[in-house]
Amino acid sequence: MAQPANDFSAHLDKLWNFGNLDETQARFRAELAKHPADSREAIEIETQIARTQGLSRKFADADRTLDAILPRVELPTTPVRVKVRYFLERGRTRNSSGERDAAVALFREALKLSERDSLPGADYYRVDALHMLGIAASADAQLDWNLKALAAASASSDERARGWAAPLHNNIGWTYFERGDHKTALAHWQKALPLREASGNAMSIRIAKWTIARGLRATGQLDEAKKIQLALVAETEAAGTPDGYTYEELAEIALAQGDKPAAKTWAAKAHALLKDDPDMEAARLTRLAALAQGNTP
Repeated sequence: MAQPANDFSAHLDKLWNFGNLDETQARFRAELAKHPADSREAIEIETQIARTQGLSRKFADADRTLDAILPRVELPTTPVRVKVRYFLERGRTRNSSGERDAAVALFREALKLSERDSLPGADYYRVDALHMLGIAASADAQLDWNLKALAAASASSDERARGWAAPLHNNIGWTYFERGDHKTALAHWQKALPLREASGNAMSIRIAKWTIARGLRATGQLDEAKKIQLALVAETEAAGTPDGYTYEELAEIALAQGDKPAAKTWAAKAHALLKDDPDMEAARLTRLAALAQGNTP
């Protein structure tokens, strides 16, 4: 997306490859070497190094990185943007490590500071703070924060800020899904897909399609769900990146359609890929293991 030539924050964000955190951190460290240690650029880069550490679940490392720059963050001459990004990354570290109440307080501080951010692209980080509150807040508050984030993104004249609409529709959809309102969830996920397609990111597009298929299964539209998931199987296998979650969905669709042999086959493929996935819930893995043995949990 286009951004002003002097938007250093957007330049940093372009260095991210969320699929390879080691490579991303190396890029940030190479960029860090170009700037004086006490410069705005150096401090902001270190907030992103901390983020790579947090995403790698190296929370102590992330905290040490953030602790080291805190004295510089607190200087009155430090741009508000850097302070916003500091609190965002400290909050993400706390949230990922399970300290949600602490994370909410940090995201609130980022949101408050973002109101004084006059640098190019300020709306993007304000929406980011709202979006993180929508993730970290209590279940009854999440929808309100996400709707505020979506409104802020939609109202912004900044192209990058408007780009938040796709992930926000995804998150809002999951909130409705978890509340049992599968029809509304599906409507939000269907709104996210064309936005993802406009971005051109293949992984994001696949996730959006998978999520729509999940909503279709939940609303009883099994044939439509199966068609999407089978297309994703063909795409991911052709790319050499088979996806266990897609196999899992096909197992559940087959079971719902009464096709136990197909459910067994898909479950076995899913279990083989997901058994060592740290993000896979134990109950789902147990269910897959049973289905792969031909048993109905």
